[in-house]
Amino acid sequence: MSKLKNKVTVVTGGNSGIGFGIAEAFKKEGAVGTITGRNEKTLNDAVAILGSDFISIPGDVTNSNDLENTFKKTFDKFGEIDVLVVNAGGAIDGVEMGTIENATEESYDSYMNLNLKSAYFTVQKSLPYLNDGASIILIGSSAAHRAAPGMAIYSAAKAAIISLAKGLSLDLLSRKIRVNALSPGSIDTPVFGKIVPEEHVEQVKQMWIDITPVGRQGLPSDIGKAAVFLASDDSAFIVGTEILSDGGLTNISLMK
Repeated sequence: MSKLKNKVTVVTGGNSGIGFGIAEAFKKEGAVGTITGRNEKTLNDAVAILGSDFISIPGDVTNSNDLENTFKKTFDKFGEIDVLVVNAGGAIDGVEMGTIENATEESYDSYMNLNLKSAYFTVQKSLPYLNDGASIILIGSSAAHRAAPGMAIYSAAKAAIISLAKGLSLDLLSRKIRVNALSPGSIDTPVFGKIVPEEHVEQVKQMWIDITPVGRQGLPSDIGKAAVFLASDDSAFIVGTEILSDGGLTNISLMK
């Protein structure tokens, strides 16, 4: 398998969950490159599985110096970058989103900084190191399309990510850089343990299974395969759009 043979890739948040699933799928298709994350142990564990063609760089995507360091080190090691996956985001330990009645300005800023602002500046900081014709994949969410209790801030940030795929594609047309959004539905990752009390995790997972038309949660590998498509020449005529990889949850959900 060689759809991404020798393509230089960067996957932010590639140390676990969806990001690691994407990095694994890229490796299977011949890619090399970098995964980033804030947890050095999970970074080391992930890169041990990915092998010598991948390196890990600790960093926080909300820190511009860390972003610059990621892209410079990747460039120094591998050369110009062919594929950027802007995946880092999601729930924040110890910071509740809450409804508009109880959300704080601090929690709003925290979620927007991680899930929207960091995505914009990750792309900006990457530009000097990207090949012309590169593919940028912004990880969105099916949450952008449907409301859920206490999720308005997160959903708004992910809706903006989908809009960014259009606007940034237009900005980067002269360099033939494609920007697309890939939006997962409910994926079986450790994130559930961050946002749901442990005793309710299995119940919440079953709830998602019950309303997902394909009858299961997604796996990180499902998102990885879709990311390979967007990263490869197979999607050369796809630009500024969104792919929903959500088992039908958004468009044909069984929820009334």
